[in-house]
Amino acid sequence: MASERNKGERVSFERGISAHMMGIDGTWRRNCVMEEISETGTRLTVEGSVEGLNLKEFFLLLSSTGLAYRRCELAWVNGDQVGATFLKQSDKKKNRRANGQSVDA
Repeated sequence: MASERNKGERVSFERGISAHMMGIDGTWRRNCVMEEISETGTRLTVEGSVEGLNLKEFFLLLSSTGLAYRRCELAWVNGDQVGATFLKQSDKKKNRRANGQSVDA
């Protein structure tokens, strides 16, 4: 599992980058600090409790206007820190095909 967390070259931020996590359906939002990032994922420190939230997939909002964001899938949770894998458009299409859903839906 540790090797899966460290895939790709990571960049660590000394002070962290302020960001927000938001539910796919927009029903919840949490402030967070991006501690490190790679091409495929990130490590976040979440402010406040994540208990009871649907963290399977969420948006990582990198700007206050919401114009810079990444769709993420939860990889792991350790206290107030979470690891997330970035989902690409092609990944979502593959998952829909595997589930028998239309790609255009």
